[in-house]
Amino acid sequence: MQIAIDGPAGSGKSTIAKLVATKLGFIYCDTGAMYRTATVMALRKNLPLDDEAAIMDQLKDLTITFKPSAEGQLVFMDGEDVTLAIREPDATNNVSQVSALPQVRENMVARQREIAANNDIVMDGRDIGTTVLPNAEVKVFMVASVATRAQRRHKENVEKGIMTSVADLEKEIAERDRKDSSRAVSPLRKAADAVEIDSSNMTIDEEVAEILTLVKTRRGANETGR
Repeated sequence: MQIAIDGPAGSGKSTIAKLVATKLGFIYCDTGAMYRTATVMALRKNLPLDDEAAIMDQLKDLTITFKPSAEGQLVFMDGEDVTLAIREPDATNNVSQVSALPQVRENMVARQREIAANNDIVMDGRDIGTTVLPNAEVKVFMVASVATRAQRRHKENVEKGIMTSVADLEKEIAERDRKDSSRAVSPLRKAADAVEIDSSNMTIDEEVAEILTLVKTRRGANETGR
């Protein structure tokens, strides 16, 4: 089974996707972390972020791997733990530009589909239900107000030792929404068959329960249709 969870920055999709995957015993794929890793690579190598050829020259051989830990999923770039580095402001504020490059998206989508090919999987991002896994059995589109998302991101950042004001985060999130929704390749949008969940006033447990109910319903429908 494939479960696609899409939504804008800070909508809580990654947190929810991880919990849903754990509850179901599925693989979890953090697609945003993959684009962030590519962005960190480009920044460290001082590559122009609009130079698709230069970035692809380095990206084609770059390894991106995930490993579970007691503190949560760790992200590695060519064997280096970049779990914290990919959440730093530089990566956050530039990932939209890198992820908008057509060849970068093509490369990442191929990686993501390979991961999903032979596993029960929960995958979150911005174009999972529309582009990466268009035939996913369950599609969710998560939304929340900019103010709510900024508060959530601020809390996450403080826990990681990253200090950014809520006001700055609101501006960054609003700008990220604009970039993600207006990019030419695989823009952020709700799939026609996705269920929208507004998490602004929901607890994490409530969000997880709603998605698990969708999964149960779809599994029941599949069994009935056989």
